[in-house]
Amino acid sequence: MQSVGTVAPQSLHFAQALPLRSGAQLRDYTLVYETYGTLNADKSNAVLVCHALNASHHVAGVHAGVEKSTGWWDNLVGPGKPLDTNRFFVIGVNNPGSCFGSTGPMHTNPDTGRPYGADFPVVTVEDWVDAQARLLDALGIRQLAAVLGGSLGGMQALSWSLRHPDRLRHCIAVATAPNLSAQNIAFNEVARRAIITDPDFHGGHFYEHGVVPKRGLRVARMIGHITYLSDDSMEAKFGRGMKADTLNYSTQDIEFEIESYLRYQGDKFSDYFDANTYLLITRALDYFDPARDFGGDLSAAFANARCHFQLVSFTTDWRFSPARSREIVKALVDNKHKVAYAEIDAPHGHDAFLLDDSRYHNVLRARFDNIAKESEAGKPVFKGVAV
Repeated sequence: MQSVGTVAPQSLHFAQALPLRSGAQLRDYTLVYETYGTLNADKSNAVLVCHALNASHHVAGVHAGVEKSTGWWDNLVGPGKPLDTNRFFVIGVNNPGSCFGSTGPMHTNPDTGRPYGADFPVVTVEDWVDAQARLLDALGIRQLAAVLGGSLGGMQALSWSLRHPDRLRHCIAVATAPNLSAQNIAFNEVARRAIITDPDFHGGHFYEHGVVPKRGLRVARMIGHITYLSDDSMEAKFGRGMKADTLNYSTQDIEFEIESYLRYQGDKFSDYFDANTYLLITRALDYFDPARDFGGDLSAAFANARCHFQLVSFTTDWRFSPARSREIVKALVDNKHKVAYAEIDAPHGHDAFLLDDSRYHNVLRARFDNIAKESEAGKPVFKGVAV
């Protein structure tokens, strides 16, 4: 299968302020995005891909430059792949508050003339969805064939079906949940505290000091990375493998292969990710809870959704377990919405949604094949309504 090839990001500036759920607003902001494939004449073949915590708009293909970078979902998106860019116009958007080009904490606050830092407004999943909708308006796309996302991206896909129910025909949410469990919020809080208590954090205004709270970022990434893997996958890859033939009998040196791997992941992450962005995105994860506005009733939250749904989960994903996807499926069935659910027996844990698994990819390939046939027929239909 081919790649979409070399791609370049695009950007759009928005002068109109974006109202946020917190009551604040984000004004004078820019969104960075990429597109792959060709938009058809009636603009019915557009698919929005929503990114997870440490990803970006760079979904597929390769960025040209000194360090060529392959898109984070390149195994799924491209010519002949499950999300086939010969049939679909695929859009990846970098969310506000991120550190990959869209306006974020490292950019200039128009009110002060200095980097936002900790003053960047708190953003939610709903705010991101509204920003994405504005981008689509600017591109002249009234309705999406589908919104696809995994993990935090899956939460955005679900939010699309609730906030803009007439603007998508299919919602495809992978390895996600209707809200975070207390345990997940706890992991996020420990990671945030690692960053905030780093002496180089300077209350979030470290840019002005010319430093980066790398120690905190390393620990935050190590904590997060553990939760993305299953016990079985860690055992199979590392077991109790040692770095050396003899023990150092040290509490600080690396003794085990898994320690070396986690430190490597932490070091790499601290070189490219922004500390304030990490705080913002994990808090957005914490806040996501569409049932909150309906007295905790998830079925009531999905009552006004109109699209078709595809949910996918993985058996060894203990961070967003299959039981959480089944909660969403039940809420959709309660409302008699069209929904399909696939539970994949995969050993890789939460990260399975990013990996090559033929059963998982076949589920998405079949779904997108049906969606493409709708678009190609010229009259896509959902809930009995021609659009």
